[in-house]
Amino acid sequence: MIHLQIPFSEMEFTYARSRGPGGQNVNRTNSAAILRWNLWNSQVVSAELKEKLAMKLHGKLTEEGDLIIRSDVHRDQDQNRSECIKRLHETLRKALFVPKKRIATKPTKSSQRKRLETKKIHSETKSLRQKVRT
Repeated sequence: MIHLQIPFSEMEFTYARSRGPGGQNVNRTNSAAILRWNLWNSQVVSAELKEKLAMKLHGKLTEEGDLIIRSDVHRDQDQNRSECIKRLHETLRKALFVPKKRIATKPTKSSQRKRLETKKIHSETKSLRQKVRT
């Protein structure tokens, strides 16, 4: 598991009118936070990791290589900014996750025997439900 700590200086924030909760307040304040982080200009990500992230996040990146995350969940600008940072780290964590390789195993003798026994019992139950043929 690779752990990336993106410095705050690489993140660019802009603020816009929110679509979220807040009543009339959302019409007057720029509480929605929009985080823009450029993958290709990042100093903390190695070249091979950049390629891997570009492949995994190809649908979320702009043509310039920016990952844009918007948050208008909260009424407060600072909370929305924190939410954007949390989502960025979550997105990167999911993109860098490597699932464990599955090792194929064979069923044990007892499990094979039990499976065949239950099949036999089930077959007998169903055969008892059929009409008797003379």
